[in-house]
Amino acid sequence: MSGGTKVVCVTGASGYIASWLVKLLLQRGYTVKATVRDPSDPKKSEHLLSLDGAKERLHLFRADLLEEGSFDTVVDGCQGVFHTASPVPFSVTDPQAELVEPAVKGTLNVLKSCVKFPTVKRVVLTSSMASVSVNGKPLTSDVVLDETWYSDPLVCEKNERWYALSKTLAEEAACKYAKENGIDLVTMNPGFVIGPLLQPTLNLSVEMIQNLITGTKTLPISNYQSIDVRDVVSAHILAFEVPSASGRYCLVSNVTHASEVLKIIQDLYPTLHLPEKCEIGSTSVPKYPVSAEKAKGLGINFLPLEVSLRDTIESLKEKGFLKI
Repeated sequence: MSGGTKVVCVTGASGYIASWLVKLLLQRGYTVKATVRDPSDPKKSEHLLSLDGAKERLHLFRADLLEEGSFDTVVDGCQGVFHTASPVPFSVTDPQAELVEPAVKGTLNVLKSCVKFPTVKRVVLTSSMASVSVNGKPLTSDVVLDETWYSDPLVCEKNERWYALSKTLAEEAACKYAKENGIDLVTMNPGFVIGPLLQPTLNLSVEMIQNLITGTKTLPISNYQSIDVRDVVSAHILAFEVPSASGRYCLVSNVTHASEVLKIIQDLYPTLHLPEKCEIGSTSVPKYPVSAEKAKGLGINFLPLEVSLRDTIESLKEKGFLKI
């Protein structure tokens, strides 16, 4: 199945996942109505307007997550809505204003627009594994994370996991509103997303790979739940196209210790001088699997981690973020 004459909306289209989503939707023949904060800013729009099919089938709109009704024009006439827009700063001074409020209110504002137009058949929400695993339960090797796990807002708040809190509360609000208003909602929960960049700016999950190589910052993550951006986007499109898709989908292709990620990078680039000392979390923390069963049921075949890492690094080099 491909887009044909279908019209879909992508919110936050200039972002990492959303840019790839726009690219693949255009490739599949969809007409895409996409929102960006400032369509006149070339950093937000140029890479989208240069995509194959953009001239004929991509329409950019300005929209504000905090403004109710802001998404009415873009949602009008769409069969599907992909809501990816959400703030992702990991360092904030006012978590409520900078992360939680835009994530929750923005999601509800998009869904309120969807309710107004009966053409909308399904909404695909980009959530995160951050709304799955932060609940205080011990993550041991005999535990399997899957779609039945939910993060606990109180645990998120207690541990100052503000991004996790924002994604958890936004997902909770979306599910409640969708149920009350008869919206067919499918939720995607990706881990750390890596792979090549389309946008001209560096996003946080790819920046972690840059930091691993340069040693400029620590990476206090013991287990690195990763997935390629191209797999994430394929899963989003299948979640819209496959009639039986429903509920939540954990999107993690690998759970790898950061030290193993470094080893793979060293094997890919033998002449690369990686930092000798890098705080990358405890190697004694057991690895726990994340179930891919439901995601594979959509028809996803995950790219190997080596391919994702190589393509990430080549993209960082090409865009001038990494000199090796």
